[in-house]
Amino acid sequence: MIDVLLVDDHTVLRDGLKSILDDEGDIDVIGVASDGLEAIKRAEQLDPEVVLMDISMPNMNGIEATRKIVEKHDQTRVIILSMKYSKEDIYQALKAGAIGYIVKESASKEVVEAVRAAYNNRRYLSGKVDKIVIESYIQEQQERTGDNPLELLSTREREILQLVAEGKNNRDIASMLFISEKTVSTYRSRMMSKLGLDNLTELIKFAIKHDIISV
Repeated sequence: MIDVLLVDDHTVLRDGLKSILDDEGDIDVIGVASDGLEAIKRAEQLDPEVVLMDISMPNMNGIEATRKIVEKHDQTRVIILSMKYSKEDIYQALKAGAIGYIVKESASKEVVEAVRAAYNNRRYLSGKVDKIVIESYIQEQQERTGDNPLELLSTREREILQLVAEGKNNRDIASMLFISEKTVSTYRSRMMSKLGLDNLTELIKFAIKHDIISV
């Protein structure tokens, strides 16, 4: 049986979710609370395996309550319930230690699956939340990539960078890429200039740092 503490200041929603969960043979709502402070006290008394936690409540919000519960009860898994699903809300909830995040508009459909996932130590995010997390990750990667000096180089310049770092001379590279030695020399000079490198030693260090070659 999965012991659940249900925390929400809206009685109607809380009662509705409790009814859904109690109908499941493997889930038991062992307690309820209406704000973050009460949630902390109830968690201390009941030691639930899963807490369903509203994010916006009086006295103490769900994120702060989540942080305190997780710090004190490392076996308790917290799932956030929220009307909002902004990137900042999601980030703060997960940073506080929540293992799941459910949007209230779809909570009735997802709550049982989320509780079982949390009980088995698996992260659960509502579909809309999952989309925001993925889009945020992609954006961060794109921004990080924008600071990567390798982005300054053309495909051909990257090829030559690796071959030079591997110790091949202009003649070898020209033969491998089916271009002239003069063309290799031009690409090589342009590449060194773009990267701000002055000699082969600096180039090799750069290639190792950016995982172009291994030590």
